[in-house]
Amino acid sequence: MTDYFALLDEPRQPWLDEETIKAKFFALSTSVHPDRVHALPDTERKTAHDRYTQLNAAYHCLREPKERLRHLLELQVGRKPAPVQQVPAELVELFFEIGHATRGADEFLKRKASITSPLLLVGLFDEGQNISERLAGLRDNLTARQNQLTNELQTLNDDWQQRLERLEQIQQTLSYLHRWTAQLQERIVELTL
Repeated sequence: MTDYFALLDEPRQPWLDEETIKAKFFALSTSVHPDRVHALPDTERKTAHDRYTQLNAAYHCLREPKERLRHLLELQVGRKPAPVQQVPAELVELFFEIGHATRGADEFLKRKASITSPLLLVGLFDEGQNISERLAGLRDNLTARQNQLTNELQTLNDDWQQRLERLEQIQQTLSYLHRWTAQLQERIVELTL
């Protein structure tokens, strides 16, 4: 397995500065970028392409806390983090709230799709706006929780090797939060159409 931390010359730790990662990616990838190597012979172009692909994968992995943690844990313990079987206890209430809100949005969207009269559709505008605002509020709640966990990662940098269990919990929680955020955002977009 490729060590993305080593590839971007970053220390193995849970929190990394995104701007630093971005700067290193750009600096390392400049000479192998496809726009710069198109005139090279095939073998050199393929080597440059492979290197650029690896650097790109490293950048996308390390800039995202959830993926960075997954990769860090995999490197440290030699296996992928355990699959999540159950919603973490601190998220159960939020899980039900999101489920209720998304079902309500889906029912509204189904009802809206069955209406062909422009006049009746105008009558649904306020209801759709209220649902969209509720979903946006939940999405903002999820974003705040993600930010709290990301901030916690920074405090764990010094002794993360003794805190692997907590890192795995954070990684799993971030997985749920990202998935739910995407579900809410999908419905918010659908409601605007």
